Amino acid sequence: MSADFTIDVEPERDLVRIRMRGFFTTEDIDAFLVERATAHGRLTCGPNQHLTLNDLREMKIQAQESVETFRTMLADPAYRSRRLAFVMGKTLARTQLNRALDQRYARCFEDVATAEAWLFAGTDRAAA
Repeated sequence: MSADFTIDVEPERDLVRIRMRGFFTTEDIDAFLVERATAHGRLTCGPNQHLTLNDLREMKIQAQESVETFRTMLADPAYRSRRLAFVMGKTLARTQLNRALDQRYARCFEDVATAEAWLFAGTDRAAA
């Protein structure tokens, strides 16, 4: 399966909702970055005050080069979320995600409802 993604913004909730599927090449990640910039432009909150929910349940195991590119992407302070939740199963992809997060505060969940509940529960740790 080749890469596919959607990015939806809910400005009234300061929420960026992302869904990523398949196997990402460098070109796929570049396209994602362009779309992410466009999506963030639709937010009405201050910088880094948004919440992000990323559904990775259909994402495949990625090449090491892609994992490193995702690590760089997640470290970009311009797009850092106040809270970041990932929805995914218990797979090797979760291990890859943890490497890409590189000590960044985020949580993983197995369903969207639980992830959303955590995102909107409060600000027990803001991403600085």
